[in-house]
Amino acid sequence: MHSGAQGRRILRLYHFYRLIIGLALVLLISSNLDEQLLDVVHIGLFRTGSWVYLILNIFIAVLVQRPKHLAQLFSLALVDVIFLSGLFYAAGGTPSGIGNLLVVAVAIANILLRGRIGLLIAAVAAMALIYLTFYLSLSRPVAVAQYVQAGALGALCFAGALFIQGITRRLQLSETLAEQRAADVANLEELNEQIIQRMRTGILVLDTQHRVLLANQGATQLLGRGELSGKIIDPHCPELLKRLQQWLHNPSMRPDSLQAQVDGPVLQPSFISLQRGEQQHTLVFLDDISQIAQQAQQLKLASLGRLTAGIAHEIRNPLGAISHAAQLLQESEDLQGPDQRLAQIIQDHSKRMNLVIENVLQLSRRRQAEPQLLDLKYWLHRFASEFRSSAPSDRQIHLETRGGSLQTRMDPHQLTQVLTNLVQNGLRYSAQQHRLGQVWLQLFRDEKSDLPVLEVLDDGPGVSAEQEQHIFEPFFTTENKGTGLGLYISRELCQSNQARLDYKPREGGGSCFRITFAHPRKLS
Repeated sequence: MHSGAQGRRILRLYHFYRLIIGLALVLLISSNLDEQLLDVVHIGLFRTGSWVYLILNIFIAVLVQRPKHLAQLFSLALVDVIFLSGLFYAAGGTPSGIGNLLVVAVAIANILLRGRIGLLIAAVAAMALIYLTFYLSLSRPVAVAQYVQAGALGALCFAGALFIQGITRRLQLSETLAEQRAADVANLEELNEQIIQRMRTGILVLDTQHRVLLANQGATQLLGRGELSGKIIDPHCPELLKRLQQWLHNPSMRPDSLQAQVDGPVLQPSFISLQRGEQQHTLVFLDDISQIAQQAQQLKLASLGRLTAGIAHEIRNPLGAISHAAQLLQESEDLQGPDQRLAQIIQDHSKRMNLVIENVLQLSRRRQAEPQLLDLKYWLHRFASEFRSSAPSDRQIHLETRGGSLQTRMDPHQLTQVLTNLVQNGLRYSAQQHRLGQVWLQLFRDEKSDLPVLEVLDDGPGVSAEQEQHIFEPFFTTENKGTGLGLYISRELCQSNQARLDYKPREGGGSCFRITFAHPRKLS
C-alpha cells in the first residue's frame, strides 16, 4: 500500500479513471448507441448498471480521499471489478471491449495493492471473465468462440498485475533510495553548515553589489558586527572593501592585513571567485593572524631565552666586572666631575643590560601558573598596604572597591608581579607630569560579563594612538632606559591565568590598564 502524497495521487488517478469510464458508459446509453455498437444481451441491466456505476464512483471519489486501512482499498478494487464484470456480462462478453477495461482496472489496483492481495483481485477478474463467458455460452451458442479471448484477458489480468507490481516494487526501491540519499544530503548540508558556523576562520560570500549572502559566526565575531546577512558590506567594513578592490585589480598579489575593530584582532583576508551560473560571487576568508604572530613571538622569545640562558654566565661575569670597576672609579678621590659622570653612565648601562638579561631569562624559565581562589577585595587591600609601606613619600596609591564579594582564580605571585609592574609604570609616568605621582586602583564587577574587573589608572601623559597597538609587543618601549618586556610579560601572565589585560585611553588624559579576571568556577 502506497502511503503519503504519492499514494494519494495514484488514488485520485484511479478515481478519475473510473469516473471517465462511468461517464462514457452513461453517454453511450443516453444516445442509444449501445444497441448499435454493442451486442447487448440484457439492455435493462446494462443501462441500470452503467448509471449505478457512475453514481457509486462519484460517492466513492468524494468520500474515500485518504484510506486509513488496506481493507478499504481492497474493497474499492473488488467492487470495481464486480461492477465491470456485471457490465461485461450484460454487454455480451468479450466483443463489447469491457474486458479490456477490467485489465486496466486490475493494473491500477495493483499499484495500490501489492503481493497476494493484488493477485487476488487479478484472480477474481480472470475468474469472472471465464465464468461469465461460460454462462453466456449456455444461452448463446455463439459465445463458445469467446473462450480463447476470455482466457487471454484473464491471463492479461495476471500478467498486468505481476508486471505492475514488479515495476512498482522497483520504483519504491528507487524512491526509498532517493529519499535516503536526500536525507543524507540534508544531513551533510546541516553538518557542513554547523562546521562553517563553528569555524574560527571567518567566511563571507559577497555578490557583485558587495551584499553579504552568507556570513558565519566567526566572521561576525572577527569583524565585530551583528548580523551581516543581506547587508551591504561597504559601510560596515570599509577596510575589507579596500582589500577586495586591491585583489580585483591584481589577484596574484596577497592583500594587506586589516584591523576591523580598534581593539580587535589583526585579520588576513583572502578572496576566491565563485561562478554560480551567470552570477559572479566572491568567497572571502578572514584569518586571525594575531594568535599566529603571538605564537611566533613566543617561539622567538623562548629561543632567545634559551640562547640567553646559555651565555648568561659568560655575559654576567664581564658585566659584573665592568660594573664593579665603574663603582671603584666613582669612589676614587682623584676622579674629576666629567669622569664621574662617565663612570655613572657605565654603571647605569651595566644595570640596564643586566635587567634585560633577567627579563629574557624570566621568559624562558617562567613557572606554570598555580591558580588559587582569591578574595580580590582582601587581596588588594593587603597589596596596597604593603606597597605604601615601601613607596617613597612622593608616590601615592589609592584603592576603590565597589559591589559585594569579588572572587577569581589566579596565581597570587603572578598577580603581584603583574600589578607591581602596572603600578610602578603608572607612578613613573604620573610623576613626569606632576610633582606627586599617583595611581588609582578600581575594583568592580562588569555588568555585561558579570566578571571581576580591576582598573589601574594614572594621570600621566597617556599613550598616543600610534603607539597604542604596539605597547604589548616585546621590546617595545617609549623610554631610553626601558627593556620593553614589562607589559608583554604582564599580559602573558594574565593569559596563563585565563585573565585578560587591555589598555583603555582615559578620558581627560592618562592611562587605564584593565584586568578582566576569570570566573571563580572556571578551571585553569
